[in-house]
Formats: sequence, structure tokens, C-alpha cells
Amino acid sequence: MIYILEDDASIRKLVVYTIQSQGMEAEGFERPSQFWEALEQKTPELVLLDIMLPEEDGLQVLKRLRSLPATKGVPIIMLTAKSTEYDKVLGLDEGADDYVAKPFGMMELMARIRAALRHGGQEAPKEKTYSLGSLFVDPARHIVRDGDREVTLTLKEFQVLCLLLERAGTVFTRDQLLNTIWGYEFDGASRTVDVHIRTLRQKLGHSGDCIETVRGIGYKISTDLSAGTARNE
Repeated sequence: MIYILEDDASIRKLVVYTIQSQGMEAEGFERPSQFWEALEQKTPELVLLDIMLPEEDGLQVLKRLRSLPATKGVPIIMLTAKSTEYDKVLGLDEGADDYVAKPFGMMELMARIRAALRHGGQEAPKEKTYSLGSLFVDPARHIVRDGDREVTLTLKEFQVLCLLLERAGTVFTRDQLLNTIWGYEFDGASRTVDVHIRTLRQKLGHSGDCIETVRGIGYKISTDLSAGTARNE
């Protein structure tokens, strides 16, 4: 279980959603009082902690967590809009394991979470591999194949493909893809997603047919490869 203490609802919900989509349990809290109540019931494996909070400062929460026997060894990653070297060092000196400055991409955050779990002695969930028709994807080894042909993708193309495969059949809006892959404050138009989907399909060749356009909404991985509608724009 991962706890997220973040008072911004949009950020909190997106982080919880992303973590859960990666096969982990996550629960978000707006206020420290809610967080402390949950902590009495269950000790998390990792805490994502914002600094600017109502009721009490995130650094105070950090100090308290490090003073409690049950949580003194729990990995803690600070999430904050403060990005100066002084603030970063202060958080690390108080016992934080890592520090992520806003805005951040969800894939970067997941990488930090996995690293913190490994360093904290917890076993991060094993990466899945995906097979769909002639498409094979191994996220851990960054391998993509269309049949016997190995496909080279950019990082963003690879992240988009993995996200769609993780939730095969689920429709992602362009805004959801932008928020998850590029970061929730990414200053880009939805056309960015369309361009990446188009080049992703081209590179995947026949396997690109599994990426279906849902008119007026966004994209999804279709598990029905006989539908013949995947490339409708």
C-alpha cells in the first residue's frame, strides 16, 4: 500500500490512478489528520508527501513519521512545488528518501517509487510482458516486436504504448494521456498525442492496428484485431 498526502485533488487523484494502473495499491489523503487516522489502521510500504499542506507542514509530518517506530524505515518521497537546492537538501536531511519537484511526469514518478521500494527492502511488483496478435512488449527490457521484427520507439512512444496495453480496452482521453505521460502541467496541445499515436502506428506496422481511435474521445488498445477500425482518425 502506498499513501499519498497531497491537498491538490487533481494531482492526488492522478497519482493514485497511475499507481493503481501499475498494479499497486494506493490511497490518497487531502489533510494530515486523515493521513494519521489511516496510519493507525495500516502502515504503508511507501509515502508520497507534499510539503505545502493544511493543518501541518509536510516537513513536520516527515519528522513525525521518522520518529515513530512503525514508520521510521518506510520510504518517503517528497512532492513539492519548491525546487530550490535549499528546500531539497532540507527535506533529505530530515529523512526523506527522494524528492520530486512539480511538475513531474507520471512515468518518472513511478520509476522513483520502484527505486525507493527496492532500496527500502520492499519488492516492487514484477513487470508484465504483453502479447497481442503479432505485437510483443517487454517493459522491463524495453523490447517491442512486431512478429520477428524489433521495433525502435522513442521514450514517449514507448510510454504511451505501455500505458494503453496496461489497460487494454480502456479508452484514454487525449488529456489523460498528456497528464500521465508528459506531466499534469505539460503545456502542450492534444495534437501532441495525435502525432505520437500516428508515428507509433507507423513504426509498429501491422501491430499498429491494435491502437484504435475512439472518435471525439481518444484512444484505446483494441483486443479485437478483426474489427478493422483501429486506424480510423
